[in-house]
Amino acid sequence: MDFRLTEEQEALRDSVRDFAREVVAPVIAEHYEQHTFPYEVVRQMGKMGLFGLPFPEEHGGMGGDYFALCLALEELARVDSSVAITLEAAVSLGAMPIHRFGTDEQKARWLPKLTSGEALAAFGLTEPGFGSDAGGTQTRAVLDERTGEWVINGSKAFITNSGTDITSLVTVTVVTGTRPDGAKELSTIIVPAGTPGFTVAPGYSKVGWNASDTHELTFDDCRVPAANLLGERGRGFAQFLRILDEGRIAIAALAVGLAQGCVDESIKYARERHAFGQPIGNYQAIQFKIADMEAKAHTARLAYYDAAARMLAGEPFKRQAAIAKLHASTIAVDNAREATQIHGGYGFMNEYPVARFWRDSKILEIGEGTSEVQRMIIARDLGL
Repeated sequence: MDFRLTEEQEALRDSVRDFAREVVAPVIAEHYEQHTFPYEVVRQMGKMGLFGLPFPEEHGGMGGDYFALCLALEELARVDSSVAITLEAAVSLGAMPIHRFGTDEQKARWLPKLTSGEALAAFGLTEPGFGSDAGGTQTRAVLDERTGEWVINGSKAFITNSGTDITSLVTVTVVTGTRPDGAKELSTIIVPAGTPGFTVAPGYSKVGWNASDTHELTFDDCRVPAANLLGERGRGFAQFLRILDEGRIAIAALAVGLAQGCVDESIKYARERHAFGQPIGNYQAIQFKIADMEAKAHTARLAYYDAAARMLAGEPFKRQAAIAKLHASTIAVDNAREATQIHGGYGFMNEYPVARFWRDSKILEIGEGTSEVQRMIIARDLGL
């Protein structure tokens, strides 16, 4: 299997790399420090077509594929993860459910603005009392036959892109009944921003991803039309499993970008920083650290390339996606720790990118399926 990029893929990678270095890098530290959302950066990402990469042209997309999105995420994350997660969540969690499961009317209404980056969508799955146990969903929706509306009550937690000025909708997993076997019937419903009864709490105070948008959401007799059901009633569990399987490849790509950014910054610093009369990069201890970091980033990249290739070929990819996400998130934390160590005291200062990398890396072992969940998926796929 040849994992070398095509000329078109290399051109995309290079254009996003230039954008990250020339547009994102000069402004992101201030956004991170002030906990502000980088609207201008997002606007320019929209003009570049990044939000439409894996979507068909008929809905305003670029006609590319999921691997193209992953390449863009990796390059953005080499500079900053807040911007990268904004794109990942907007595409793989926000717009992709509409594309995968929406009716023609839903696609026509929502996708053009989502694929252009004019609007963002969010994915409301996690709840305050149920993280990894997504099947424990408590948020409920009851169909009011008199008005033809779903009445939603409950709450969601840690939802990315849910409270920006350009957020247009949240797809929410809800309990809509009981299955014949007694299990919960889970469905997914589109809730437009600004719907009465839908409240966005103030943003969280987070350890990292400080320039991204994350909120708790509450629904108090929130009413939306029956036509806002996304996909078939009772298929919500299967739908979000599909979305999360794909999303793990994207998160792996983001993690690889962070890990590679740690290599980039460490090489630069090792050449500039002098100790005992010479650049610290001349010392074998530093050389070996950076060599190990590069090896880890390289192998993690191959893992997500493989998972993406299987997905696009229509082959089973659940195990490979879990492996890619598990390995990439682990080495992202490893590389961030080593990069901080190489930078010494400066690695503890927020003005240096590696300080952001260190703070941003840990969530990669938690979000979109913890490392423990990835191991469960891998073991089950092995028949254990």
